[in-house]
Amino acid sequence: MDIFRKKDVGEILKHSTPLKRTLRTWDLTFLGIGAIIGTGIFVLTGKGALTAGPAISVSFLVAAICCGFAGLCYAEFASMAPVAGSAYTYSYIAFGEIIAFIIGWDLILEYTLGAATVSVGWSGYFANLLGNLGIHIPTVLTAAAGTTAGVTSYFNLPAFLIVLLITWIISIGITQTKRANDTMVIVKLAVILLFIVCTIWFIKPHNWQPFSPYGLYSFHNGTAAGIIPAASIVFFSFIGFDSVSSSAEETINPSKTLPRGILLSLFISTVLYIIMTLIMTGVVKFTVFAKYLNAPVLAVLHSTGQTWLSIIVSIGAILGITTVILVQLYGQSRISYSMSRDGLFPKFFGDVNMKYQTPFKGTWFFGIITAIAGGLINLNILAELVNIGTLTAFILVSAGVLWMRHSHPEVHRGFKAPGVPFTPIIAIIFCLVLIAGLNWETWIRFIVWFAIGMILYFGYAKKHSKLNSFKPQDKGAD
Repeated sequence: MDIFRKKDVGEILKHSTPLKRTLRTWDLTFLGIGAIIGTGIFVLTGKGALTAGPAISVSFLVAAICCGFAGLCYAEFASMAPVAGSAYTYSYIAFGEIIAFIIGWDLILEYTLGAATVSVGWSGYFANLLGNLGIHIPTVLTAAAGTTAGVTSYFNLPAFLIVLLITWIISIGITQTKRANDTMVIVKLAVILLFIVCTIWFIKPHNWQPFSPYGLYSFHNGTAAGIIPAASIVFFSFIGFDSVSSSAEETINPSKTLPRGILLSLFISTVLYIIMTLIMTGVVKFTVFAKYLNAPVLAVLHSTGQTWLSIIVSIGAILGITTVILVQLYGQSRISYSMSRDGLFPKFFGDVNMKYQTPFKGTWFFGIITAIAGGLINLNILAELVNIGTLTAFILVSAGVLWMRHSHPEVHRGFKAPGVPFTPIIAIIFCLVLIAGLNWETWIRFIVWFAIGMILYFGYAKKHSKLNSFKPQDKGAD
């Protein structure tokens, strides 16, 4: 069937890219750290600790292992087909056009809702910092309508503006994007290390008892609790590391550089997450975080009397969350660019501005949509949609490595995932376990998004696909 027509790796590599190659291993590592470290430490640790207790550190490890196995599969694909598009392009090679479109559509959902959700967290920290400095934003402009019961609000202006600012940075070039991200990541890591050094001395081991009050999976007060449900929550922290592979066409020597960047960023981020959560649950009893859900790090600082650190940590949180938004918007623009170049999206999204060497129009289109979503929509109920879309992408990439090893063993791979077939199989199992931790309403919303995508595929993409110009015997139409 022509809906399963595939791209040929050799054909892909023949085409030169109009995008500018400037990224090296540490740039990609910083891009990955920029995507991973932010929301997890500064926002989700509180909710995660209430769900798993001190065992939240184990939940982070479970989520990281899931991402680690998937990351090995991403690294192999990235070395085999070093082009923009991430899981979308990899699925096009392994499974065919309709699967690629589905996963591209999922990734757009992931990055749009992910960046919009994180921008709301950024707005909260920013408003808190301004408040400490005596500057107050009108309440009606600090949240979407209906976000907080009993509080009148209409629009989240800070969330809207930060997304537009980051969209502008991304649109004017990868060099500017790299510099902005690298600077913010360095400051963010410095703040985290300062926090660790200043608070580790206040750990009280009895706060870790019981270490896992809710076990692996149980129900507490009518809701799922334990290590696995908490892992499903904090998995959101790792979303975005896959966007590193979207930078393939802007990377120097991508077949070697991409795998290193993906795996290094995952390793460094996981170590910091585990250290931070052990310190936080050791300094205060995990139940205290119920009062600090939006800023759990501040609970530790208040407990230790180090209020002088709160402004520094707030600045670190703002920068940390900013890099998450930046990387997700960057990944989003490169996915839509790749889909447009293949004919599955209108040409508008693939137009490269010759001055900036970026997909300028597509970047601004999705940037504006994301900014509006962050300003107008109460995103609490939609956050899990980001997780299910990403986990689906991980499953397909892992399955793709299995299939490509079987069907195309001759293709050159600059990096080979160790332990195949076990590595991708374990990745798939971990993803399915985390999906099982999500609620049924998430599945309903995901199916609706999928249905909209299918209407777009059969109504536009299938007719305009560049593969229509290939004859059945041509490469790429197998």
